[in-house]
Amino acid sequence: MPVKPKNFEHFLEVGCGRCSLGGTSACRVVPWRKLLESVQLLFLESGLKEQIKWSVPCYTDRGRNVVTLAALKRGVIVSFFRGAELRDSAGLLEKPGENSRSGRYFVIKDMETFEERRQDLTGYLGEAIELERQGRTVKSKPSREMEYPDELNEILDQQPDLKDAFGRLTPGRRTGYLLHFTAAKQASTRINRIAKCRDRILAGKGWNER
Repeated sequence: MPVKPKNFEHFLEVGCGRCSLGGTSACRVVPWRKLLESVQLLFLESGLKEQIKWSVPCYTDRGRNVVTLAALKRGVIVSFFRGAELRDSAGLLEKPGENSRSGRYFVIKDMETFEERRQDLTGYLGEAIELERQGRTVKSKPSREMEYPDELNEILDQQPDLKDAFGRLTPGRRTGYLLHFTAAKQASTRINRIAKCRDRILAGKGWNER
């Protein structure tokens, strides 16, 4: 059974704990251990505090989230919570998805890339920390409520308890489900996804929450 990491060292041993590969040689954290340690040191040298959030190392300034560190198959992922507000003069940051507003990430594929971009990354960290210290809230663009797929409307009409639970979800969780459901091209797949998510919706959780 996957084990959730308790600190950075534990993260290097067991990974994020989101799959059965944690703690094995196949874990995605394993190939990037040296690189993860190098990036971690840079973060700590910037004065950030380290803790585990969302099963990955998260770095904060005065209690405010600044950046997270994770590992995927293609490299080490540095994710800035307010990356959209950074100047990104080096053009390093990528948008996680079409519906992402504030977060931006940077992929470090090897130690050579890290050394080449160390100065840029340090500058991004300094700017991200300053944004948090200014105390400004992120101004998000207003968005209209996503349309519910027909299959979901039919199921909610048939199951009042599910309809009530879905309506009580936070806007972010509700949007997450709608994106998950509408991403399926076939009606049968959408119905199957809705059925699999029923228990989580009733529990008030997001579609990717355990």
